[in-house]
Amino acid sequence: MTDADVDTVLFDLDDTLCRYQRSVGEVLSLAFDRTGVEPVFDADDYVASYDDYAERADSIDDLRRRCFADLAADRGLAPDAGRAVADAYTETRDQTAVEPLPGAAAAVEALATDHRLAIVTNGAPEMQTAKLGALPFGDRFEHVVHGGYDAPAKPSPEPFHHVLDLLDARADRAVHVGNSLGSDVRGAHAAGLRSVWLADGSTPAPTPTYAVERLDELVDPPWW
Repeated sequence: MTDADVDTVLFDLDDTLCRYQRSVGEVLSLAFDRTGVEPVFDADDYVASYDDYAERADSIDDLRRRCFADLAADRGLAPDAGRAVADAYTETRDQTAVEPLPGAAAAVEALATDHRLAIVTNGAPEMQTAKLGALPFGDRFEHVVHGGYDAPAKPSPEPFHHVLDLLDARADRAVHVGNSLGSDVRGAHAAGLRSVWLADGSTPAPTPTYAVERLDELVDPPWW
């Protein structure tokens, strides 16, 4: 097989195709302010805990209430204080207030002309659907698989296999584009796909098949 055999491109969503206009840290700070709860945990604590709750929660709101209750309790506050912060976070966060990353629109539009496109994202369906619907190129993707909900979360190979089954596509003819070495690159390789890493300047481990600094570098794909 040669590199020119690629006919399917999968994308991560968060911090690959789009990002929030207001960061997790900003929204969390506002939630603490609104509730008057002492800010005993931060955005890094929330993000690091997210996947632990994804497969047990019924929704993103339920996930956040479970997570924040435990984070608060671990730091000596009542679980109800954490749940209050979670509710304030939900009221503050607008899931449609996202913006495409530089070059994302150009990459998606160019690749859509001769590749099948889909998304593999770790995130609650209602949350990710709102984000995708706010993007000008959101209708370019044939399928979306939500890791932690439709299948185990990345880096498990299962969400990749699931979307390839939906597309009736082959792993050896597909690449996955994402910003996370741990979830996107590792998961893609475990599933038998090539990877494109949206580089952040760090030393990559595992080593991606390709690396780009901006998504519009994929207008002329490195696999051609």
